[in-house]
Amino acid sequence: MPKIQIIDVTNRDGDQTARIILSKLQKTVLNWLLDQMGVYQSEMGFPLSPHERRYINANIALTTDCNGHGPLIKRTQLSGWSRALASDVEKALERTNLRHLNLSISTSEQMLQWKFRGKFSRQDIITMTVEATRAAIQGGVETVGVNAEDASRTSLDFLIEFAQAGKEAGAARFRYCDTLGHDDPETIVQRMRTIARETQMPIELHCHNDLGLAVANSCAGAVAVCEEGQDAYINTTVNGIGERAGNADLLSCLLALKYSSRWGQLNLLDTAIDLRHSWRLANYVANAFGVPIPLTLPGVGGNAFAHESGIHADGALKDRHNYELYDLETLGRGEREEINTGRMILTGAHGGVAGLEYVYAQMDLGFRDDEHRRETLNLVQYANLANQAPLTQEELWLIYHYPEQIREILTLTP
Repeated sequence: MPKIQIIDVTNRDGDQTARIILSKLQKTVLNWLLDQMGVYQSEMGFPLSPHERRYINANIALTTDCNGHGPLIKRTQLSGWSRALASDVEKALERTNLRHLNLSISTSEQMLQWKFRGKFSRQDIITMTVEATRAAIQGGVETVGVNAEDASRTSLDFLIEFAQAGKEAGAARFRYCDTLGHDDPETIVQRMRTIARETQMPIELHCHNDLGLAVANSCAGAVAVCEEGQDAYINTTVNGIGERAGNADLLSCLLALKYSSRWGQLNLLDTAIDLRHSWRLANYVANAFGVPIPLTLPGVGGNAFAHESGIHADGALKDRHNYELYDLETLGRGEREEINTGRMILTGAHGGVAGLEYVYAQMDLGFRDDEHRRETLNLVQYANLANQAPLTQEELWLIYHYPEQIREILTLTP
C-alpha cells in the first residue's frame, strides 16, 4: 500500500516567517527532535545562503558516527531548498554535502506575467527545471523534488507536463505548492487524483493556511494520491508556524490521519511516527520562536484537554472518551511540570566554571578535565549569545556531547 510521509519545513518555510527566526543551534535541536518523532525528512534550509553552509554541513555530519557517540540524527533525511536553476544547484553542492534537494520555480500565469514580467515562457520553466534536476543528480544528489510554486493557480495540463518533465530528468517526486492557500478539499482531491494518475509519480503537498484549510487540504490531497497508487508526502511546520497565516500544522495533520472517521481507518500514515514526542517538540519550537502555542491548537494547546462546562466536566470524569477523541498520554502530555520559585543557578554568556559545573551536574554530566570544562563553557557562552535566550537541556546536552559540530554551527562569518 502507498504511504503518507511527513516532510517538515519548519527550518525552512517556518524560519523565513516575517518577524521571527531561529538560531542555527535551535534549528539543529529541531532536526534532532523531528528525528526522535520519526519524521521522514526535514527541509533544513537554504544551501545557497552563506550563513547556512556551516550549519547544514555540521548537521549532515550529525547523521554519521560523531565523536564515538553514534549518529545523533538516525532516520530523518536532511534536505535543502533551491531555486530551479542549474547554476544555483551547482553552487549549493559546492558549498554543502546535501544529498536531498527540492528545486522550486513558479508555474502559474499570475507568476509568469507579474513576477517574472513575461521574461520566461512555460517551456522556459520546464527547461530550467530539467537542467537544474540533471545538475543535482550529476552532483550526487540522491533524491530531487521538483516544486511548482503557486500550483493551485496553475493549469492542470501544465502541471502534468511540468511533473512529467521532472520525472524524466530523474526527479523522485513532484511538490504541489498551494502557495496562497487557494485550494479547498474538493479541488485539491480532484487535482491530486488527476496528476497522480497521469504522471504515476509520488506527490508532495505544500499547503498554506490563508483560508484556514491547510491541514484539511494537505490530508485530503495526500489520501487522494495514495488512493491512486502513489506515495504521498505532506509538508508541515511545528505549531503551524509559517508565512502569513502559516502552514499545515504537523500534529494536526498526524491526528487527522490517525483519528478522523475515514482517514483513520486507512492506515496510510508512516508507522515510524511516534506521537509521544509531540508535547516536547511543540513547546521547544514555541519557546525558540518566542511564539506561544495557540490555546486551541489540537493536541498541544492549553485547552486541548481542558473541561469547565458542567456537562463536559461530568462526562469527562465518568469516561474521558466522552469528550476526548484521543488520549493525552499518547502525545507525551500528563506529567506534572514543576517551576522553580527559589534559587536558580544558570549558565550562559556571562557564566563561569562554578555555575557551569552545577548546571551540568543536575543533568548527571561531569567533565573529564579542565580543558573539557573550559571548552564547554566557551561554547555555552556563544550559544547563549546566538539564541538570545537561556539554553535548554537539549541544547546543553548537544554542546556537551558534540562540541566539534556545535562549534561549526555557532560560527557565522560575514
